[in-house]
Amino acid sequence: MSSAVTPHDHHHISRRSAVTAVAATAALLPLAGLPAHAADGPAFVHGVASGDPLPDGVLLWTRITPTPDAVPGSGRGPAIDVRWEVASDKDFRSVVAHGTVRASAAADHTVKADVRGLKPATDYFYRFSADGGATSPVGRTRTTPAENASADKVRFGVVSCANWESGYFSPYRHLAGRTDLDAILHLGDYIYEYKSGEYPEAKYVVRPHQPTHEIITLADYRVRHATYKTDADAQALHAALPVIAIWDDHEFADNAWSGGAENHTPDSEGTWAARMSVAKQAYFEWMPVRTSTQGTTYRRLRYGNLADLHLLDLRSFRDQQVSTGSGEVDDPDRTLTGRAQLDWLKSGLSGSNTTWRLVGNSVMISPVAFGSIPADLLGPLAELLGLPKGGLATNTDQWDGYTDDRRELLAHLTDNSINNTVFLTGDIHMAWANDVPVKAATYPLSRSAATEFVVTSVTSDNIDDILHVAPHTLSLVAAAAIKAANRHVKWLDMDSHGYGVLDITAERAQMDYYTVSDRTDPHAASSWARSYRTLSGTQKIERVDNPVA
Repeated sequence: MSSAVTPHDHHHISRRSAVTAVAATAALLPLAGLPAHAADGPAFVHGVASGDPLPDGVLLWTRITPTPDAVPGSGRGPAIDVRWEVASDKDFRSVVAHGTVRASAAADHTVKADVRGLKPATDYFYRFSADGGATSPVGRTRTTPAENASADKVRFGVVSCANWESGYFSPYRHLAGRTDLDAILHLGDYIYEYKSGEYPEAKYVVRPHQPTHEIITLADYRVRHATYKTDADAQALHAALPVIAIWDDHEFADNAWSGGAENHTPDSEGTWAARMSVAKQAYFEWMPVRTSTQGTTYRRLRYGNLADLHLLDLRSFRDQQVSTGSGEVDDPDRTLTGRAQLDWLKSGLSGSNTTWRLVGNSVMISPVAFGSIPADLLGPLAELLGLPKGGLATNTDQWDGYTDDRRELLAHLTDNSINNTVFLTGDIHMAWANDVPVKAATYPLSRSAATEFVVTSVTSDNIDDILHVAPHTLSLVAAAAIKAANRHVKWLDMDSHGYGVLDITAERAQMDYYTVSDRTDPHAASSWARSYRTLSGTQKIERVDNPVA
């Protein structure tokens, strides 16, 4: 079977043994936080990954350490040829595609193989190797259905906001252990940029970041990405399923916009353009995402005639966030998406011939008024949402801060009778199930244009973490006030950590919300929490008593 290879295309593991192995090697690291490896030859110590599946192909990723000193971010180490193989069986008796990619320090010894010529809706196994006896772990991936194939269902794991210092990535482990998923949708904040002990504060750090300082340079971002790729649960997830990823702000800096970020100081940290450029370079090197010549992650994938997936980049083109209550949130000259991306999204939604239109959306599109929230909860909630501590009029980092873009998009949906649009969102470390009203103030007398499922964080702080209280105690008051002031919000969980499983059939789209028992426990258990669905043609959310079997 033929295949095309471009290094950068422009167009269940035992947790206990893995943790023990990582801990045992920690003292031997050339750079703290990165795994040791054999001194006598190349090694694959950062796992394998696949992403951006197509009907006839998938993107494969790994990172090779050619010599002991060629650690991530070092710029050291010789170029080396890396062979890849794709097989229809895990023992590689039936190899269907193979090739070679050159790894060098120029791309931090990361490699990508964009494999084509595969069969639709098919599981494959892949691995990498190099001279000297180095062989990678085996990964499993899956192609998408043929473009117009009649797909009965598609099922995604959905995650966001995984802060290394806040805990262990148990949600990844539980998703990796499932056998019923087609892919993982990662909605952003795959890494965090802060110096160690800044978020969360030092006494609550579960495991320190590497490097310990705030990441600013290309080497910094490379080391931080590499650190996250040493996590056993992250490696298990990537090896088990293709990951479809978009970025949010912390892949760059907190509350990033096109010209800067809240967590960026030009006087001491250089120009924002330079920082954004190196952050994007490291992201495309270290993530199983097809590299874009435009430096963006907005793109479109398709699952037969059942669903297409429109993936957004809501950091590269947005105007700066405005202050709460300034009135500038309604300025038609301000944009979240940028003109080209909004036109691309509108065109894709209206041109879609699938049953469902899914939008991978890093920040919440549903409007939120914060209602009558007790004073002692204002500060913590504002901290979580990135708002001024003195009030909670609106979250201007979300679509609420760019209301004209939202008005135009929702009007496009309603004016063109585009049904079954579902926004899939992360960012705010809470789980929500929302209708997306055209006019929130008069809802439900006015119509809903779409629906939205927001997943909570993998580890990043939420309300009970900030307050250091038991979950589902103080936050219940704030949640009740928000629901009372927002009749389109059907459910809100401010305290849990976990993940979602989105199941799509022709009749409905259902999100099953799962939570983990303790983010600081590497062996945390997972349990089902709630389920909500939207029936085809309704544009409304309803509760379901059980998760999809």
